[in-house]
Amino acid sequence: MRPSRGETIAVLLSDRIIRGEIAPGERLPSEAELAIEFRASRPVIREALQRLQTLGYVRTRTGAGSYALTPPSLSEGDDWLSARGPAERAELHTFRTAIEQEAAALAARTRTESQLAEIDDAIDQFLPAVLPADTVEADFAFHQAVAAASGNRFIVEAVDRIGARAIVVPASRIASAERRGDGISIVAAEHAAVADAIRGRDPVAAAAAMRAHLFASVTRLGTGRP
Repeated sequence: MRPSRGETIAVLLSDRIIRGEIAPGERLPSEAELAIEFRASRPVIREALQRLQTLGYVRTRTGAGSYALTPPSLSEGDDWLSARGPAERAELHTFRTAIEQEAAALAARTRTESQLAEIDDAIDQFLPAVLPADTVEADFAFHQAVAAASGNRFIVEAVDRIGARAIVVPASRIASAERRGDGISIVAAEHAAVADAIRGRDPVAAAAAMRAHLFASVTRLGTGRP
């Protein structure tokens, strides 16, 4: 059976999300813009967006549009950190947690003042972020800064290769301004807890704070809470 027009458009848009042309948290073009681009009717575009939402590529909020989520599957050839499907995404998150909690512990032992300043700067950039895509960029910058402060080039490489696609985009980042602000404050507080432990040169607390933050981020994605 040939795919419907809506299914075909959904595949084309999902490819853009997977390739990073539409970043996690970025707003997709409007229905009207997509209708013009694909020379399709609005109902067909709605079918495509609904399919993308069902597959986990986007989250749609009435009156605000559709926003890309962290891609549920990746097709980057030899990228050994690609995750295809829920089971592999869970494995990738476990790997990421192991790597990043060790990065935080190492950073607490070896960080320099300039590296600590980079971590603090990433937190400062995250707080005023408004657009979902901006929050993803600032969020990832924080994790990169912690990895850099670890002083381990393999950890830095692993975090870079996992990339911003690992930053989950919960409903709170694609919600009303008030609820989005609550969600940003919660994540910023979690980042600050990691930074404070690194500042205090407490590797056990730094690892625990990073592990708690990553666990909370996945919990937020599953529950839709801030």
